[in-house]
Amino acid sequence: MTQVRYWQAGRFRIDLARPQVMGIVNVTPDSFSDGGTWTDVQSAIQHCEQLVRDGADILDLGGESTRPGAARLSVDEEWARLAPVLPAALSLGVPVSVDTCKTEVMRRALDLGVDIINDVQALRDEGAEALLAQHPAAGVCLMHMRGEPAAMQQLTDYQDVTREVLEFLAQRAQAVVALGVSPARIVLDPGYGFAKTMAQNFELQRRQGELLALGFPLLVGWSRKSSLGALTGRAVDERLPASLAAALAALTHGARVLRVHDVAATVDALKVWAACGGAGYALSENGGTNSGGRAR
Repeated sequence: MTQVRYWQAGRFRIDLARPQVMGIVNVTPDSFSDGGTWTDVQSAIQHCEQLVRDGADILDLGGESTRPGAARLSVDEEWARLAPVLPAALSLGVPVSVDTCKTEVMRRALDLGVDIINDVQALRDEGAEALLAQHPAAGVCLMHMRGEPAAMQQLTDYQDVTREVLEFLAQRAQAVVALGVSPARIVLDPGYGFAKTMAQNFELQRRQGELLALGFPLLVGWSRKSSLGALTGRAVDERLPASLAAALAALTHGARVLRVHDVAATVDALKVWAACGGAGYALSENGGTNSGGRAR
């Protein structure tokens, strides 16, 4: 199936000929790697600004942790964390994504002008599919996960993890397209670390290219994940080399968007990868990236 080159995302038409770096902004007290770091509004805004200076093509803001065992928040609690930061993020000239699985949070974010909804539950909340269909330009990321974050790591009984992830994502994409969402607005995320064991995560990574048969671009998030810690024996704040290796491996297996905490280091790694012949990522004469380093 022909791969989509452009991702329609709100105000932007993102050229996926060059891999895109999505910078993570967790405005949460309990995220697994940086919980509590950016809960102050001004520090969160400054972090958004820094990530853009570091080369982030997209900003992804989350107000509720989805780490294993995380408790659910109410709509108002989650929105209270996001609302003060989003207007400043939207002024920075890059696409802004909100990481949420609640339809009402999606509604408020889209009404504010957010470009992308990044949903770990693939629009399965009541009304979420219809809401995205009502916003004809907004981008969406559909991720594979079983159950809720609080208990997802008990739901890892796959016969064939890659096949079952592919079948789930195919079903969710078809359901959303059937409601009128253009395929050009959709990217898929295999959900590394979500309802999967370490062995399953790495098997899925090795076979990630099989997901390209669905015809949608792939967004992946390996950054600082516990499987990297289990493999290397490193604490969460010592996983940068492993995160970079996993990111480059994901690109080799067809990913086009990398969701990361460490934007500057990832951009540097991509420049080296490109200079060594990494497919689809060209350097300009001054050593920077093509496309001006920004989504368009």
